[in-house]
Amino acid sequence: MSTTRNAPSPADDPFGSLGLSPDQTALYTAMLRLHRTTLTELAEAVGRSAEDVLDALDGLVRLGAVNRRREELIARHPAATIGRLVAERLDRMARETRQIDEVLAAAGRLTHYYDAGLDWRSGRFSVEAVSGADELCESVIGLALQAPPAELVMAVPDRRTMARLADGYGAQWIQATADGILSLRMVVALDAVSAPAMREVCARFSAAGAGLRALDAVPSWFFALGDGTAGLPAEWGVPPHEHSCNCFLVHAPVVVGALRALFDALWAQAAPISPRTNAQQVLRLAAHGLSDDAVARHLGVSVRTVRARFAEAMSELGAQSRFHAGVEAARRGWL
Repeated sequence: MSTTRNAPSPADDPFGSLGLSPDQTALYTAMLRLHRTTLTELAEAVGRSAEDVLDALDGLVRLGAVNRRREELIARHPAATIGRLVAERLDRMARETRQIDEVLAAAGRLTHYYDAGLDWRSGRFSVEAVSGADELCESVIGLALQAPPAELVMAVPDRRTMARLADGYGAQWIQATADGILSLRMVVALDAVSAPAMREVCARFSAAGAGLRALDAVPSWFFALGDGTAGLPAEWGVPPHEHSCNCFLVHAPVVVGALRALFDALWAQAAPISPRTNAQQVLRLAAHGLSDDAVARHLGVSVRTVRARFAEAMSELGAQSRFHAGVEAARRGWL
């Protein structure tokens, strides 16, 4: 009981409750009495050597409780010191509150992973067989309408699949993208968009707000919608049959997560199907033999801007040199 009665209260030691050590509190109290002093005088006032009080004094200076002007030490008003300590404590509390909020938000994602792992262990996968393009399109749009905009990522490995996409449900997906129901990204095999008709379809997707990139080879057709639905072909790596569109809708987060990881890897390697106008301009002019100076005069920009646009084009094409960029641009139909 005596220990409790004799323990200092926050009113007796406000600095201790705000994080100052006993040495700092004693030193600051002495500073307040002296107001202006030197290190030697301060050490004498607290009955310690100058070397012993240096660490605590440096801490008070960093906190702004004491100002040091050459050899002179000046105590700041207690209200200013306590105000600063309170502000720092409040900032720390705000950071901790944000961290708690982040942890609580992460709990939802972790629960999602837990449920996905439980489904994987128990084998409880919901699989729907889909036998036609119209049915597939309606399924995707119906699921997207539940929580728009739903993020849809898709891989298209060949020209026939791209044509089926355009003919079967391209118009509806383009409209859904334009209306904000879908947030769409596609990685398409380069030969799938070599025909003018397919480039026109890609242009319509891009105009609606979809992101499209091309890659030399795409392993198979697939898509992932949101975090819970994936579309898979009846046989991986085999294009849909000419007269059917047999595939499966799998409602399993673990499968969707794996396909999203695969898509992200393909997306990182792919190049845009349609170049930016600035990049395309400099590539076309350079292909006709114009120098940087001539390109700059033709476009009415500086040589530095021309070189920046070349760098932009090389980056989009994944090229290591201008010559390589020209070859890639020609191969992709940019010129």
